[in-house]
Amino acid sequence: MGLEANRRRRILGAMVLLAALGMLVAGETLLKGHLRGIGFLVYWGGCFALTGVAFLIAFLDVLTLRGRLREEQRELLDKTLRKIEAEAREKPHRPAGREKPAKAQPGSNGHVREPDKDGRGRR
Repeated sequence: MGLEANRRRRILGAMVLLAALGMLVAGETLLKGHLRGIGFLVYWGGCFALTGVAFLIAFLDVLTLRGRLREEQRELLDKTLRKIEAEAREKPHRPAGREKPAKAQPGSNGHVREPDKDGRGRR
């Protein structure tokens, strides 16, 4: 349903926008001297209405896409969390207090640097 509905909505939006564009071009070229009085108002009101409908369709499309994106992000987060939980269950656990102490990292010359009074290592 999702892709088909998006396609229909976008095709409808493009058709409405093209109709408004066609009315704009025709009203400014072919019908410029012929539209007077109430005909002028009806014609340009229709053009304005078609433009509004095109904006409404585009707005609905944006809302639909935002909702679908939010749903896909939730699914991805849930899937990632489930994967992390499964990996955590598979790993063997070490008993508390039996971790190995961290080793001092040697400097570039192989010796462990002791910090100075200002916190930098001596050379």
